[in-house]
Amino acid sequence: MAVDGILHTWKNTGKLPLFVFFKDTRNVLKNDELGIEIAHIALPATLALMADPIASLIDTAFIGRIGSVELAAVGVSVALFNQVSRITMFPLVSITTSFVAREDATSRSSAEAEQDEILERGPVVDHEMEELMPLVACSNTKMAESKNERRHIPSASSALVIGSMLGIIQTFFLIVASKPLLSYMGVNSESPMLKPAQQYLTIRSLGAPALLLSLAVQGVFRGLKDTRTPLYAIIVGDSANVLMDPIFIFTFGLGVKGAAIAHVLSQYLIVLMLFWRLVDKVDLLPPSFKELQFGQFLKNGFLLLVKVIAVTLCVTIAASLSARQGPTTMAAFQICLQIWLAASLLADGLAVAGQAILASAFAKKDYEKIIASASRVLQIGIVLGLLLSFILVVGLQFASRLFTTDIDVLNLISLGIPFVAATQPINALAFVFDGVNYGASDFAYSAYSMVLVAVMSIFCLFILSSSHGYVGIWVALSIFMSLRVIAGLLRYWHGALELSQELTAANISLTLSFFFSWTLHFDIADGDLYLMIKSISLVLATQ
Repeated sequence: MAVDGILHTWKNTGKLPLFVFFKDTRNVLKNDELGIEIAHIALPATLALMADPIASLIDTAFIGRIGSVELAAVGVSVALFNQVSRITMFPLVSITTSFVAREDATSRSSAEAEQDEILERGPVVDHEMEELMPLVACSNTKMAESKNERRHIPSASSALVIGSMLGIIQTFFLIVASKPLLSYMGVNSESPMLKPAQQYLTIRSLGAPALLLSLAVQGVFRGLKDTRTPLYAIIVGDSANVLMDPIFIFTFGLGVKGAAIAHVLSQYLIVLMLFWRLVDKVDLLPPSFKELQFGQFLKNGFLLLVKVIAVTLCVTIAASLSARQGPTTMAAFQICLQIWLAASLLADGLAVAGQAILASAFAKKDYEKIIASASRVLQIGIVLGLLLSFILVVGLQFASRLFTTDIDVLNLISLGIPFVAATQPINALAFVFDGVNYGASDFAYSAYSMVLVAVMSIFCLFILSSSHGYVGIWVALSIFMSLRVIAGLLRYWHGALELSQELTAANISLTLSFFFSWTLHFDIADGDLYLMIKSISLVLATQ
């Protein structure tokens, strides 16, 4: 068989990664159906991700006019709030996107199959034509109605319940533990920042349910491949926040409390707008409690929580090591780090597109689209990374003075720019690989591999920072992102080799050798990676 021959070739030469990256490379920016679908999801998602940081900058500008103490206090409170929120928001939105995309695609496929079955009942003899016409008319009516009727997606209901619960828990936790948490952040009882920081954090915590609920709804819309609706809601909400800031802060004289109130109200405005649109598309009340998927959400949520902690730990240790080298080094590192992370938002939008499209294709068992989509988003990721590298190399040579006028800091920034720019293609690939893995619901590998990557990267951070200082930290962070890409490549490389054994001997457990002596075990036969590799073989067999 042709498939056996292809698999035999893979087993001996291992060409899967090259195939993924170079399949139809001439079409990487082609304006075809797949390219348009990726753009329609990725561009609004990217703009939505960029909207909140921009609104936060304007927020900071208003607070800065109150006073330096208040600005510093709010900065600490926002950092604390974001750190706590990040633990739950990333797993929630990622899992919701994959689950909703799969369920929606499955239900659509079932509906289309039923309609096709009705349409296939053609006339056997002429006198049956009169009976056929009402049948066809009825089928066409159902097809038209199915596009507008509300969809039954249990994972959407599950996500909303979990998001609400997590938001309430976060609110309670931050209010009760605000003082010890701020003390941990360096704001002690004698600090003039304590009162404004505690006021801001307490009020801002009241918006946690709205924040996490809106993220759950955004995950639902992403799964439905609709990223425009969340974008419009976020733009309206953030604009309202900017407009309310001067009113509450200065007109009403509420200071930092006014800034927090404006932000909380904007969060509830966003979630109300999203709900208003969601109820038209999805039936949020499941027929029974049993249809809710709390177990799957919690299981995979824990896995992504592990990943978030691993990533956060690496970046936090890097910042800590920079701080130990003095305020000048820390200032340069923070500027470069923020630019480094901000540039990655563009790749995040592309990862969202890959995740939604792949999750839908897996559910439909559309093997050709699985490999075409994975290849295209990875290729676009490389192009995007190269473009960002060029922009940063040219732009930061002139724009670095916008962040500081300190000569010593500028000199250190100039040392960090080559790393910030050169790693953009690597960063883009790493984030897109995450989207591909989430689209395949391969959360376990994403989590466990990230733990191993983090262990190795932290080791590099300590060694290189002690031997090469500031530059060593950036070398270690570059290694960190490179290892993430290698982890993505290894998943597909080993997956192709093991599939040849899977097709010749059923139910063989797969063992993946990973990073020197580390070993992980995964049952790919039960997961979606099996479908991805199988899809490659089927596509190649037809060519």
